[in-house]
Amino acid sequence: METQENVKELVRRKYSEIALQDKETNQSSCCGSGCCSTEVYNIMADDYTELEGYNADADLGLGCGLPTQFAKIKKGDVVIDLGSGAGNDAFIARQETGETGKVIGIDFTPAMIERARSNAEARGVHNVEFRQGDIEKMPVTSNIADVIVSNCVLNLVPDKAGVFKEIYRVLKPGGHFSISDIVLVGQLPNAIKNAAEMYAGCVAGAIQKEEYLQLIEANGFKNMVLQKEKAIVIPDDILANYLSAEQIALFKQSGTGIFSITVYAEKPLAEKAACCGPGCCN
Repeated sequence: METQENVKELVRRKYSEIALQDKETNQSSCCGSGCCSTEVYNIMADDYTELEGYNADADLGLGCGLPTQFAKIKKGDVVIDLGSGAGNDAFIARQETGETGKVIGIDFTPAMIERARSNAEARGVHNVEFRQGDIEKMPVTSNIADVIVSNCVLNLVPDKAGVFKEIYRVLKPGGHFSISDIVLVGQLPNAIKNAAEMYAGCVAGAIQKEEYLQLIEANGFKNMVLQKEKAIVIPDDILANYLSAEQIALFKQSGTGIFSITVYAEKPLAEKAACCGPGCCN
């Protein structure tokens, strides 16, 4: 069984490689003489190209949803993008928050930070900043963000409860998040659970849907809404790297579902102080 640090290191290595490639390379995989399915870390990607602020150089095809589309970002907001990669969601968030707002992208892979900063310089935007750091211990002060977004990243983090605690700390009272991620209904086969590549692709790191939603509520968030849900199907040629033909058939018959969800929730406003006596609670 991989330790948390081992898992983080294999994810860091994989995404450092991805940062040096273009989207087309990331989305192709040659198996022998013919082409086969895309790599497991980008079979879930949604189409960003119609969203304002889209930057092809920042899109590595690694997401599993469109959280910025659902994030209710307003002009002047401070937005934090967790696991910002090459900056795709950050630049789209910046389109929403405008010149008067600010977007902070956080990623723990130095190569991704370098690529995102290069994309920001090329676009000439100066209110988008990229910081290297772990999202379990964000390099930002408390109560700073109006909105937090994240796209298929929490699955890469072993301590998901720790991330939600940090999200709560960093959001302003009344702030909210919109997060796209991968969840399960049913149990994955052990061969997939233990596969490093499947972990780097957000599949082996997925937890049960109900557990994921309970983590959000357990960390104090309110008004949770499931904004979008779609089934993810892993192609047989990828499953064949980990399971026999018989095991693949059993897996498909097991009822296990792999889903991309986009979930919204709010940090409550600070409670009013208790009434101190007659006339004080007008």
